Amino acid sequence: MTQLEGYRDPEIARRLVAAIRSTVRDTLRVIEFCGGHTHAIMRFGLRDALAPSIEMLSGPGCPVCVTASSDIDQAVSLGSRPDVTLTTFGDLIRVPGSVESLQEARARGNDVRVVYSALDSLQFAREQPEREVVMLGIGFETTAPTVAAAVLQAQREGLRNWSVYSMHKLTAPAMRAILDAGEVAIDAVLGPGHVAAITGWKAWGFMPSEYGVSCTVAGFELNDILQALLLLARDAAAGVTRVSNSYGRGVTEEGNRTAQALMQQVFCRSEAAWRGLGVIPESGLAIAPAFADYDARQRFGLPALPEGPIDAEAQRGCRCGEVLRGIRLPEECPLFGRGCTPVHPVGPCMVSAEGSCAAHYRYRRVAG
Repeated sequence: MTQLEGYRDPEIARRLVAAIRSTVRDTLRVIEFCGGHTHAIMRFGLRDALAPSIEMLSGPGCPVCVTASSDIDQAVSLGSRPDVTLTTFGDLIRVPGSVESLQEARARGNDVRVVYSALDSLQFAREQPEREVVMLGIGFETTAPTVAAAVLQAQREGLRNWSVYSMHKLTAPAMRAILDAGEVAIDAVLGPGHVAAITGWKAWGFMPSEYGVSCTVAGFELNDILQALLLLARDAAAGVTRVSNSYGRGVTEEGNRTAQALMQQVFCRSEAAWRGLGVIPESGLAIAPAFADYDARQRFGLPALPEGPIDAEAQRGCRCGEVLRGIRLPEECPLFGRGCTPVHPVGPCMVSAEGSCAAHYRYRRVAG
């Protein structure tokens, strides 16, 4: 058996599930921050396999899902300029604004291109010097360093027709916002492995120290998740509250110092609007003043926080915002599987590959 096969081995999984069941005294309510965890949990059927010992809740760890309607509206407006080409990652193009999505704007003539990386966006700017090429920067600490590296590359080249509309966000302030709101009782947090690979697992130490909530950083394979949940269950049974790392092969205590340095050089913290959570101070990554030439907001005179609704889909009955806060399951939304499907999504939680609603729709349908 290879190491990877061990993380997927069903017999090991059965033993881990049995150990969790024998350890948990009362139902343990665990929120997984990362959309990748949500999809893995649904794919492997862990919600049902672990109930009632563990109740899994989904959090705001899908960067596409938490992008505000007002940011989409501003991007659409920017893309309506005849000299502007927007470049974006694929999921974002279908996220609804208050009036239309980027995909719908493209259908009526806006120049919107899907790219796989910020470097692809740079290349397009080199090839089209007569166009103003704007990269829609989206993602958490995992993605932000790659955009920061592209900004530095553009500066080295003296590329004058490329800029970034940064919608990058930080994970810890969102988790604080959920815990501060107190809308949902949380016993423990399954920490995001990909984010922690950049930040280091100790960045999540504020949860036990400030909120009395345990957190363990987890990987994304079946037995990665089960091992992490068993660790949380054992801590709860022992009355221990701490931060720990269950993803040793991918995450260290300090994280990726090079990536952190890139973010610190190119970005500065700012307030940011989150679907479902509102405006959170110090939760966004704006382009630092030293790189203002590559800040689309500065270049085109755009406000730091766009006006307009943050959760426009709520007016159509969508409960995506409540799903992102962990207070409602996707199936509890009146539109789920009826007016809202992956083919015809109303809210972003059904759009993104990491969205909770998309995961529940896909894997509940497979299971049923």
